[in-house]
Amino acid sequence: MRMSLPGRIAAYAAMYLVGIVILVPVLWLLVMSVSSTRDLTTLPLAWIPSELDFSRYTRLLTISSNGDGAAFLAALRNTCLVALGTTVLAFLLAIPAAWVFSRYPKRYSWMLYLIVATYMLPPLMFVVPLYRILSSFDLLNSPWALMIADCTIVLPFTTWLLKSGIDNIPVDLEEAARIDGARLWQILLRVTLPLARPVIGTTLLFSALIVWDEFLYAMLFTSDSRAQTLTVVIANLASGRVSDYGLLATAGVIAAAPPVLVGLLLQRSIVSGLTSGSVKG
Repeated sequence: MRMSLPGRIAAYAAMYLVGIVILVPVLWLLVMSVSSTRDLTTLPLAWIPSELDFSRYTRLLTISSNGDGAAFLAALRNTCLVALGTTVLAFLLAIPAAWVFSRYPKRYSWMLYLIVATYMLPPLMFVVPLYRILSSFDLLNSPWALMIADCTIVLPFTTWLLKSGIDNIPVDLEEAARIDGARLWQILLRVTLPLARPVIGTTLLFSALIVWDEFLYAMLFTSDSRAQTLTVVIANLASGRVSDYGLLATAGVIAAAPPVLVGLLLQRSIVSGLTSGSVKG
């Protein structure tokens, strides 16, 4: 597509503006994490640190008595466990539901709309019933509690995204496998899911990111380092009378590093998954 010179200038200007808006806060977070307390508290503000200070990274990544490292590393472990468990659980439940919604749209489309509608509701509406359910099974303050609670957020999104990917797989391929004697689970594992790999990768990544950043349930359903996640621990670091903004920035950098690295490594898969089926020949 050819663009006029003013249109090209406007497009590049918008692109650079978006890049600046996204990258500048991230760069400032990195600068804060390696700046000394003096550089962060003096006026005028020092945008370039006079010396690099990596002591906060050592403080958060080292286990010591009465230190922040033990709680932070425990939260990092819990976050990885909850994100992985919720993603796998939601994915396993969403596969058959997405296939049914895709192959029988006239019969079950109303149910899909109902499921997606729950995704639009604020999570605060589910706090009381979830708390009562988890408390009755003695699951509070455990990773299992967060996995179950986070599924209420992730499962509708996962089902909807997988359904859109399965829609683009020809039904004729599944019919051919059925004629050859394949059972339904064999069709799903050997025909449908391999062809839906781009959207599956995108679904798994976005589901894990949703859980990684979740705060409300993690705050309400956990009370100590046995189940608290990074979002809660970082909030606790800022709960004192005097907040160490450099330490908060360091915690933010460490917490953001895993999803950013995974996103960079899987960016092609993400783009192909999001654009799957957008162009039909």
